[in-house]
Amino acid sequence: MIEKTRFIPDGKKQLKELPILHYLDAEYVYYPVTSQRCPDGVTCVRGGQFVKVGEVVGTRKGAFFEQPMHATVSGEVVGYEKHIDNSGKMVDCLIVKNDMKYELHESIKERSDQEIEALTKEDFIQIIKDAGLVGLGGSAFPTYIKLETKDPIDVVIANGVECEPNLIADYSLMMNYPREVIKGLIYAMKASGAKRGVIAIKKKYKEIEERLKFVLQEFTDFDITVATVGNFYPQGWELAMIKNALGIKIPQGELLSKYGVLNFNVSTLQSIYNAVKKDIPVLERLFTISGDGVANKSFRARIGTLVTDLIELAGGYKDVDTPKVMILGGPMMGTNIQQDDVIMTHTTTSLIVFNEKIEKEEPCIHCASCVYSCPVEIQPVQIMNAYKTRDKEMLKTLEVSKCIECGLCSFVCPSKIHLTEYMRLGKRFAAK
Repeated sequence: MIEKTRFIPDGKKQLKELPILHYLDAEYVYYPVTSQRCPDGVTCVRGGQFVKVGEVVGTRKGAFFEQPMHATVSGEVVGYEKHIDNSGKMVDCLIVKNDMKYELHESIKERSDQEIEALTKEDFIQIIKDAGLVGLGGSAFPTYIKLETKDPIDVVIANGVECEPNLIADYSLMMNYPREVIKGLIYAMKASGAKRGVIAIKKKYKEIEERLKFVLQEFTDFDITVATVGNFYPQGWELAMIKNALGIKIPQGELLSKYGVLNFNVSTLQSIYNAVKKDIPVLERLFTISGDGVANKSFRARIGTLVTDLIELAGGYKDVDTPKVMILGGPMMGTNIQQDDVIMTHTTTSLIVFNEKIEKEEPCIHCASCVYSCPVEIQPVQIMNAYKTRDKEMLKTLEVSKCIECGLCSFVCPSKIHLTEYMRLGKRFAAK
């Protein structure tokens, strides 16, 4: 009997045991002028100019918002080059030659607890906007826009589930910086007016649960609890996480704020802490290199670091004569890339390199595994067929827009059909 697939190998055990190398020796760093959410951008510095850490070097422009770009090292602006960003596209990048001094810009001044206590909602939002904070779980949605909601917020939930295989950034963050996550959650509660905070993690992460609960003893003035949720995939999807952690069922497509909920990734909450307390933007992220085609290693490195530098430091590729499959992000929802000329951005946390294994795609055997396993209850094969015939009305009838691109349909397919890619194509075609 065909059953719903809920558990997939997560590949994290060995990765969690890797030491984290703090890498600060990149000779050059590169800042993409545009991003996936901001198709336009301009810089405000010129060649030969000296910049400092935290200094604004440009602005990225989205459809209804703008985001400042900040230098993450001090040094000299030396020009522009094209490199690959987190979307997998080649984009223009501003280059800064690192002087290795990491001098902070004069505008950066740490706030006292008394100053933070006096901040209004508008103050919090402005600080977060000026720091250019975005969703670090992968969405890259501007953080300040979430906080600008006029809806009354009852609870802020911190998403620490990180259910996708091979990703350990949030796990490492909660193990090493639990206080910063909790303080960031408190600031988000103050900014939104929420009286309650909840940190959602997987049930199997007992060590994380104990660590968070131990630190929470320092913050008894705030109603913050840890909620353990299922170990299945895609438990990190916000609607599933909210349902299981809070008992609130939110229909797909509805704003969370309409139900009194705001959701932030734990890494985003740490960035809120750093912006409010230390007055700094996101400067560094954990980046893990994994897979059977490369030496595995975890780094903490500056935004703008070339991934090729990290690959070399890790020990390089294995089986160099074997073709590679490279994925930015996780193996289920990540982006396939054809070359490793990638820049670490705010949402870049992992590069997976597999030795290529040729798998022949076979005809669909109508087993319905993809239908049973789909978390949003759509019909992937029917959608694929509708896309192949360019039937836009049928794609809408089959609700292709509900797809969250979790990758389960491709994972469970015994015929090795790349159904998730058809879902992406179908969504884009139907939206035209």
